[in-house]
Amino acid sequence: MSVGRVAVLYTGGKDSTYAIEKLKEANFKVTCLVSVISENPYSYMLHTPNIKTTELSATALDIPIVYGRTKGEKEKELSDIRDSINEARRRYPFEFLGSGGLCSEYQKSRLEKIAREIGLTPLSPLWGIDQRRYMRNLVKKRYRFILTAVSSAGLDEKWLGRTIDEESIKQLESLSDKYHFNPAFEGGEAETFVLDCPLFRKSRLEIVECESEWDGSSGRLTINEARLVDKNAERAENVAATAPG
Repeated sequence: MSVGRVAVLYTGGKDSTYAIEKLKEANFKVTCLVSVISENPYSYMLHTPNIKTTELSATALDIPIVYGRTKGEKEKELSDIRDSINEARRRYPFEFLGSGGLCSEYQKSRLEKIAREIGLTPLSPLWGIDQRRYMRNLVKKRYRFILTAVSSAGLDEKWLGRTIDEESIKQLESLSDKYHFNPAFEGGEAETFVLDCPLFRKSRLEIVECESEWDGSSGRLTINEARLVDKNAERAENVAATAPG
């Protein structure tokens, strides 16, 4: 039995996706996702790389998504986030607001303030998680995600578009020790995008076309086109291909 209805602030990245998994495990009903598109690529509150591609992610999750918009001006964007949440609640009622924050007090405090101002209970199911164990666990649970932005010493352009696996986790831990960044990127050192995970039961995402930009110290990967791949059909093809003739 559901313990309550929750909307999740969704970016398409590892943290907001895993937050959905944890909330479902706790028997919350996820009624919708909320993604806010910022005109400012360096928003203080919002994940911006490839945010429009979350439409495909929502389809893979089988959860409706509501989009809001903001110019991304510091502090002023908070009212736009609040309006987006209210619009989502009008369309898909909920009493709780979930987010994927790990340890950013700046974001958590502001999201909690917004939630309480409009009568919602904020939930942060990943708050305080051990970041290294968390990253290893994502790979173990078959989360397939790539880096779509990097902006930290130790992370060069070769990391853009790279799928995070066990080997890259080891490298990231070593780089984190050397350059002192958060191993799960909570400080904005990198952004991620999930292509497949256990919550994507029927389909996964596949990038058709993308391009990267690098300015010498930071960069972004822009997904120009992506599509959904039917996982059941893919499994059937694999079985047929390996069946004895």
